[in-house]
Amino acid sequence: MEMDFFEYKIRNGDTLQSISSRLGMTSEELKLFHNTRCNKMDTLWFENLNGAQYILVPGNFKTEQQKESENKNILPPSCVHESFFLPAYHIRETFENLLKDTFVIDYSVEIDIHREKNDNHYVLKLRKKDFKTNGQTPDDKAGSLSLACMESIMPIELILSDNGNIARFAHHATMIKKFKETRKDLEEFFMGKISEMYFNAFQDYISDKEYFFYQLRSTLLFQTLFPKMDWFRKTSVWSEDFYFIQNSFPVQCSMETGYRDEDQDFIITILKGKITDSCSLQELKRGVKLGVTAEEPVSGEISFQYTTHKRSKHLSRAESSLSLWHENVQIQKHTVTITQ
Repeated sequence: MEMDFFEYKIRNGDTLQSISSRLGMTSEELKLFHNTRCNKMDTLWFENLNGAQYILVPGNFKTEQQKESENKNILPPSCVHESFFLPAYHIRETFENLLKDTFVIDYSVEIDIHREKNDNHYVLKLRKKDFKTNGQTPDDKAGSLSLACMESIMPIELILSDNGNIARFAHHATMIKKFKETRKDLEEFFMGKISEMYFNAFQDYISDKEYFFYQLRSTLLFQTLFPKMDWFRKTSVWSEDFYFIQNSFPVQCSMETGYRDEDQDFIITILKGKITDSCSLQELKRGVKLGVTAEEPVSGEISFQYTTHKRSKHLSRAESSLSLWHENVQIQKHTVTITQ
């Protein structure tokens, strides 16, 4: 059996504090480490080590500085790179609501990313397809019409900022042109006054560039799939704004980062946070801040978990979850799971 410690021979002037500080541990951590592995007669009780001949120290103990240095080599880079994304992912979104049945959507996402030579920024093409609702392919006319309209403008082209977030549409006018050209064919299949009204509403919807972009950016999928790359390297608590409800305003959260490094090829980065802004549930749902301190502020939690490859640095899997609470009752929960 491989030993996880070795005997350190105590020298003149050594104390529990001096030895533990060299290891990057606290004296209590080192004392506990020794006492859980030594013979009963060699148990340490005091800081001065009087009478002790040796102390058991970790053979593979790493200081926080060592861990941080190693993580820099295996975590994704601080700026976005095309190798971060795989060509395709499967998405599952689950919606839980106190007053409604659980709702599950499955679909696929195809991604193509390249750097523009003239502007020196990344353009990402994203296509959604193969939708299923609660395990079933939509077969009702309304659902089919909605999907047909969305598919007609795919792929959506987005410009990525260096930090990894989506910045804006790459070719918004081209997207509208595609829908107008496809609409003629769609109208031959989806006929009637109701379908015509939907086509008009959809065209108005995508034509409002700022509103349409805001709709996409505020989804949990986009907040998960396009993280800020410096999240992977945060070493202390920080503040970040997130959207808890699509098309509402972002709220500030206190975030912290942790890691799970138990696999030879992959490392998991875990981000967790809670709402620190004071706003009510009604304000969030309406998407308008009233400008006064909420008497009954809503509570919210958000988490992200990214599995990335240590060598290629690509995103293999991602999970996210956000929940809203009011008076200790969970009002709603939304989760996203991204897999290969």
